[in-house]
Amino acid sequence: MLRRCGPVVPARPGIETVAPSICSLLGIPAPLHSTSAVPGRLAWPVGVGGPARGLVFCPDAVGDHLADSAGTAMALVRRSAPLELALRACVPPVTPVCFASMFTGAPPGIHGIVRYEKPVLSCDTVFDCAVRAGLGAGIVAVRGSSIDLIFRGRPIDYFSMPDDRAVRRRAIELIEAREHELLVVYQQDYDDLLHERGPFDAAALEAVRRHSEDFAALVGAAEAHWAGPPWFASFAPDHGAHVLPGGRGDHGEDIPEDMAVTHFWRLSPPGSSGGRFAPTGS
Repeated sequence: MLRRCGPVVPARPGIETVAPSICSLLGIPAPLHSTSAVPGRLAWPVGVGGPARGLVFCPDAVGDHLADSAGTAMALVRRSAPLELALRACVPPVTPVCFASMFTGAPPGIHGIVRYEKPVLSCDTVFDCAVRAGLGAGIVAVRGSSIDLIFRGRPIDYFSMPDDRAVRRRAIELIEAREHELLVVYQQDYDDLLHERGPFDAAALEAVRRHSEDFAALVGAAEAHWAGPPWFASFAPDHGAHVLPGGRGDHGEDIPEDMAVTHFWRLSPPGSSGGRFAPTGS
């Protein structure tokens, strides 16, 4: 039986809004196929400017289906990034499709990944936008994952790590080094375990706790080493998951459990207390 999390409200912005939000906060043009005037796009408050840095933390499959089962873990995320945006994943809600849309700002029919496959994207991405603007960008991901593969072929830094623990360690080192204006960090333990043991299995929920603690640790590193210019951080999952007959988990269906996700943002300009700013549709 499916575990219901409520309807996915059609008015929810799509996950494609992430790309123009990232570019807006970095102060650079959005990818060529994205729409900059989208509901839910984030921008700095009036009067905050200058060069910015950004951290985008991507935990696989940590969707709204976990709302009743991972409350303590998500409370930690909220403390680190208090601005919440309810979003709608892409169809089909599988990892390469969703992350391609998140970082191109385009729907699957435009960016070209329409099923579970991992080709290198040829369309414009936030990483191309960063390069054109002279910004340093890096991706820290588990080796062989979608994020590790589909954004290849660009003059950015790729850090392919053996597991989530190594991803955390390398990401903290990179934040401390201050060599990248945009750092994307991907972890996958929860997704692995939900497929193997079920979305609400104790081991899977423990993986959600680790993702939340790792995000908080990265935000703490940014607070310590990115002080000065504005910076932002986002906890940005790709999709949710549902329970199969027999108890194991899966995703890929146009149902609320798979489609409903919430992203958590922190905007930290100089002098702010965490950046509780409203989204903009302009």
